[in-house]
Amino acid sequence: MTSAAFDLVLRNAVLATASDTYHADLAIRDGRIAQIGKELPAGERDIDVGGRVVTPGGVDAHCHLDQPMAPPVRLADDFLTGTRSAACGGTTTVIPFAAQRQGGTLQAAVDDYHRRASDKACVDYGFHLILTDPTSTVLEEELPRLIAAGYTSFKLYMTYESLKLSDRQILDVLDAARRYGGMPMIHAENADCIAWLTERLEAAGRVAPRFHALSRPGMVEREGAHRAITLAELVDVPILLVHISGGEAVDQIRAARAQGLNINAETCPQYLFLTAEDLGIDDSYHGARCVCSPPPRDRASQQQIWQGLADGLFQVFSSDHSPFNLQGEDGKLPAGKEVAFRHIPNGIPGIETRMPLLYSEGVLTGRISLNKFVELTATGPARAYGLHPRKGTLAIGADADLVVWQERDFVLDNAHLHHAVDYTPYAGRHLRAWPGLTLLRGQVIWDGQAFTGTPGGGQFLARGLPTLFPIGARAPGRRSWLQAALES
Repeated sequence: MTSAAFDLVLRNAVLATASDTYHADLAIRDGRIAQIGKELPAGERDIDVGGRVVTPGGVDAHCHLDQPMAPPVRLADDFLTGTRSAACGGTTTVIPFAAQRQGGTLQAAVDDYHRRASDKACVDYGFHLILTDPTSTVLEEELPRLIAAGYTSFKLYMTYESLKLSDRQILDVLDAARRYGGMPMIHAENADCIAWLTERLEAAGRVAPRFHALSRPGMVEREGAHRAITLAELVDVPILLVHISGGEAVDQIRAARAQGLNINAETCPQYLFLTAEDLGIDDSYHGARCVCSPPPRDRASQQQIWQGLADGLFQVFSSDHSPFNLQGEDGKLPAGKEVAFRHIPNGIPGIETRMPLLYSEGVLTGRISLNKFVELTATGPARAYGLHPRKGTLAIGADADLVVWQERDFVLDNAHLHHAVDYTPYAGRHLRAWPGLTLLRGQVIWDGQAFTGTPGGGQFLARGLPTLFPIGARAPGRRSWLQAALES
């Protein structure tokens, strides 16, 4: 008796990639896609998906899991609960952040995050670096070594006192990225403007959660985006602007692209489905649940973000999952008390709802195509962060990370979700789709009813250099402004 040619065959599927949609069977062997075609030989197991849509497993390239916080505040999700939640929402790869401590090394941060993740992660994972102290040793010794080892992206903050870098420091990091490769990610908001507005609001007694949005208006993101683009142009290096929230920053990106600059961009569900009104229309503390940075904007901004998703402005759609419980002294009520907006932990949960929200409200309403959905949730982030073509596509040889979609109407409730957070900001929303199956390297880890994966079953991914450059790679022979000045 001969063994089957394949471990698993998905039959009667509508396969969707970033470029094509077609009817076929898909066969898996040893955790990878082995064959795509019609009437494939039987596998050890066959699943007839009944003509349902199958997309690549999602790549959530911006999420925070088990990231150390100043006590008593603590993230609600560790690598077990966070990646379990991701799997149940169709995401099979996550890239959270290994944050350098002031005065510490990048290697210490990476080692710490491997300890946090290795026996808990239920899906595959990599790490971005967060640079908070870019000394010459960090930039000339540690960063090149870690890039070569597969940590090929690093986040730079323009805001938050414990994280922000000066323009001079950002230039130094961008120069290192030009020389050694990698993808700089920039949180672009003007810290001094935010601090000045916050102090004025507090002096006037305006401290309720809703004033968080008024302390970070769209113009401070616009200025930050413009400055980040200028610094990248000066050095001549691609960057990726994270969690773009509204039209003012969108305009800066469009203008930079029109000049031929390599400016990539990401947005998140909160800028499509929440507005500033969700932070409150009065001074109650209820709006604390939606405090994040940048804050949600208005309906007009939502439409500009939808347009950017449809027309290619954005390459990446991430959750920016940064989960804090509403109740308890370690979350949105630090030390168990209502606090002024500046002290409310910034962040909302979204790792499980990211893909179903966009599928329901994007694909099934006709705002974006199915292929654009795949590009934004899987292929684009895989390219941006050096995972393509192993991740983010349906192709022979790629990891068999798959989502079989089930279209059905239901009202979302936090009880449906698998994170360790006591709320979702999207509760009460009518959705029209949810993953019916999620497969990680050929194994079913969500069967439509229950999580079936394994803690520690996720693999660490050493990533290559980015392959996503919407304007094309740097032109041959092009020099940075500094090089041009030195050679003049």
